[in-house]
Amino acid sequence: MHDFTPPADERRGLAAVLAHAARLARRRARRLVWIDGDAAIGRRRARAVWQARDWRAPLWVGETADDEAGAPPALPASKARTRLGQEHGLIVVDAAAGLDPDALGALGGTLTAGGLLLLITPAGWGSAPDADYRRIADYPCAWAELSAHYLARLAHLLAHDGGAIRWSAEAAAPELPRFSASPEPAAPPEDSACLTADQARAVARLTRLKRRRPLVITADRGRGKSAALGIACARLLARGVARITVTAPRPGAAAALFAHAEAEAGVSAEASRRRVEINGGVLEFIAPDALSAAVEAGTLGGDGSYLMVDEAAAIPPALLGQWLAAFPRVAFATTVHGYEGSGRGFALRFRARLDEQTPGWQGLALETPVRFAEGDPLETTLNRLLLLRAAPPAPAPAYGGDDAVRWLERRALARHEPALEALFGLLVQSHYRTTPDDVRQLLDGPGTRIGVLGAARAPEGVAVMRAEGGFDAALAERVARGERRPQGHLLAQSLAAHAGSREALTARWQRVTRIAVHPERRRQGSGQALLAAAEQAARQSGADLLGATFGAEAGLLDFWLAAGFSPVRVGVTRDTATGEYPLMVARALTPRGEAVLDELARRLGASLAGLLAFELSGLPADVLVRLLASLPPATLGDAQRQDIDDVANAQRDPRLARPALKALARAAACRPLDDATQGVCADLAGWAYQNRRLADSHKRHVSAIRRAAAVLAELDAELEKGEP
Repeated sequence: MHDFTPPADERRGLAAVLAHAARLARRRARRLVWIDGDAAIGRRRARAVWQARDWRAPLWVGETADDEAGAPPALPASKARTRLGQEHGLIVVDAAAGLDPDALGALGGTLTAGGLLLLITPAGWGSAPDADYRRIADYPCAWAELSAHYLARLAHLLAHDGGAIRWSAEAAAPELPRFSASPEPAAPPEDSACLTADQARAVARLTRLKRRRPLVITADRGRGKSAALGIACARLLARGVARITVTAPRPGAAAALFAHAEAEAGVSAEASRRRVEINGGVLEFIAPDALSAAVEAGTLGGDGSYLMVDEAAAIPPALLGQWLAAFPRVAFATTVHGYEGSGRGFALRFRARLDEQTPGWQGLALETPVRFAEGDPLETTLNRLLLLRAAPPAPAPAYGGDDAVRWLERRALARHEPALEALFGLLVQSHYRTTPDDVRQLLDGPGTRIGVLGAARAPEGVAVMRAEGGFDAALAERVARGERRPQGHLLAQSLAAHAGSREALTARWQRVTRIAVHPERRRQGSGQALLAAAEQAARQSGADLLGATFGAEAGLLDFWLAAGFSPVRVGVTRDTATGEYPLMVARALTPRGEAVLDELARRLGASLAGLLAFELSGLPADVLVRLLASLPPATLGDAQRQDIDDVANAQRDPRLARPALKALARAAACRPLDDATQGVCADLAGWAYQNRRLADSHKRHVSAIRRAAAVLAELDAELEKGEP
């Protein structure tokens, strides 16, 4: 980069910022520097800070500083996640052309003590959307025509943030915040390899993992959980453990783990940092998909094996459950706050699986930061801006009925910080993956409506809806043929492109994108009250159908079926976030919607059997039973009943009577079943449609099919006779 000399007044401002950074370093603190106003001046000042000191791994995100040769290389905001696990002494986020909220949140955690995060924003920031709004501008909306409530909120918060440095382009001198009293330094931990006492506790627990008692480590970002995993791995290998497998959403997320393992063992890993040998043992990174394949093949897991999972909240829970069963000693570490926004949702959903599979599991929370001191100003600023610590408060007393659902005005919500934090906290806690960018979608996404059940400051439920469909016939045809993919309209476009329904895209939809109920109000009718209000609002908007898409899980499907929705499509590839097959449901609101729904149901019924035998062979059997129940009822003929009897009570090979057993499972699924009989139906349906094995040995497998056929045949006979 070419050196240059800034104007005299800016040199004084630069000196003040650098002196402030020196004081931050002594206190192990960090700050955000907001450079607002003329973008050219902002970039010039950022470049001056960049050149003034030998910063550790400085990073420029966004556009390049200017057209000058040798300007700082810029990392696109879309690649900010690639820096997770790394450390930087200076970060410049050039948001003059557009701010990516997820990138800002991701990078904040990588800044080391004494570091500065420079945020460059243009003049009038917050008065209009920026170019990054392209990512939320659903067809046919133009991004420049959207509201900018989210950016206005950020500008207002920064203007009143006592922990940030403001260096306006119109002012030569920066506005420097005062330093608060330094906290008393904590006593050093007894473990000299660790920086905090709770990190030392984590290492001690990790090195004493017990069979079938997995350890779940939760921590905010920058608390040293990855370092604890690495130190523990090195010590386990030094004690003679032969192999430890490590996995994470991507190799870079495990870089800190390997670095600390190497440092603890005093060895060097391969350049890729995917494998290191210590005392004859091996520490190796395996990507999640490859790890699952190895577990299924029986080449990984089993007695004596260890597994360390970092950033577990970003991995589908179905895979975590598979590994939980395969590895007797396993630790899961995940972020509970931070830009991922999924840690609490992970804890809620995965805890039930842990309780079921390994009731002796243990939890450990790391509270003390490692990269910076407690009460860090930058962490406080980013938590406030991006709602990284949003949590729902206790709900108010029970609501008085459906009229308690209120549709919020988004401009007012953006200005009511307690209500916005409570609402977003409820969404974070209820959904597996929520990010700061979702707040922008809530406040400025086109066609978005937000309904709250109960008090705004203490909601017991929230539903979010978006408008979809309404395309003209010509565009719908091109979408169905795969020639166009306009932005947004997830459900309507999927039904057109994958189910072949042009009418699904020309019809008007309201899609429920999120629905969440406070944990203390679940199973009390709150969810159904929200759906009833959503249906009423959709009818008033003139929509033909109300729909939703979610991971195919039996409990969720039961909720939507109870509200009168019908399955219309099952995706053939698992969702990367949940590991579940996407399932779409709909409810008709008009005669036109009825016609579309009937056609979609017919198409699903015609394709389901073939998909279950191949692409959907991994669909859970309890979901399969519920899908079969949504199809038109099956009737059994005399020949089929004879085939079933020959399997159940004679020696007929079940494979040669599969069509009759399919019909039996489908007929049973359409009838009221108790839990035990529903399990039998799931077993038979899983084998008949998906060729699932019901036992390890062939003899026990066939016996299980015969017993299931006998139970369901007896039920069918009783119902035919009119017996209860």
